[in-house]
Amino acid sequence: MQRPDGPPTTAGPYQTKSEYAYETVRAQIVSGALTPGEVVHQEVLARQLSVSITPLREALRRLQAEGLVELGPHRDARVSTLSAQEGRDILEMRRALEPYAASLAAERHTDEQMTRMRQAANELAPIPEEPGMADLEAHRRFHDLVYRAAGNALLLESLNRLWDKSDRYRWYALRSGREEGEREETSEQHEALLHCIESRDAEGAAKAALDHVDSSLGVRAAAWLEESRSAAAGNRRDHAVGRDQRERGQGRAATAAADANDA
Repeated sequence: MQRPDGPPTTAGPYQTKSEYAYETVRAQIVSGALTPGEVVHQEVLARQLSVSITPLREALRRLQAEGLVELGPHRDARVSTLSAQEGRDILEMRRALEPYAASLAAERHTDEQMTRMRQAANELAPIPEEPGMADLEAHRRFHDLVYRAAGNALLLESLNRLWDKSDRYRWYALRSGREEGEREETSEQHEALLHCIESRDAEGAAKAALDHVDSSLGVRAAAWLEESRSAAAGNRRDHAVGRDQRERGQGRAATAAADANDA
């Protein structure tokens, strides 16, 4: 989706200033321009976006519902942190829902839907070494067409909410480095998924979708976050052990000094 650099106008892709604020702030959060844990003052942000406080608050409430920000009592917002636990939770849900959606798409898709999926896949270039938001959004459009072909509105809603939460983890993984052959593998997985859907092979489509999730950017992001968490816990433990050793050493020194004085 196009994201304007200046203030919103009545023309263009945004129907309201609230929508403009939502899309712009969300893009800044997902891309890391607003970093996890960063406190954002609403009045400052409203001036930067050239909108009033009311549409900005509406936008922030939407972002809060998606788990992207935490709203404070004093007109500020805090960007939610990334966590290995949430990353794993998202992956567990994706592993359950995406294969099911793919299998339904294989059974239920129309010729028109298949044509749209093919067109989206043909326009879908592998994510480049230095991706932008447009690259992630192109991938989302492709998967959204697959979800829609499943013909289940509640499933579509659930998957879109998962995708909203997943975007930051995808971006985190992309910024942290790419693996050799990863882009080609992703393209091959998309083609395998489409082939199974087009052939109305529900079981094959489910397997292709599961393979895609299991090798996704979200998997790598969750693993790296877990490594970071473990390393931080180890550093805290080492610090605590060192402190205890120093305190015991000081205690022994004090005891020795007292004994010497008594002697």
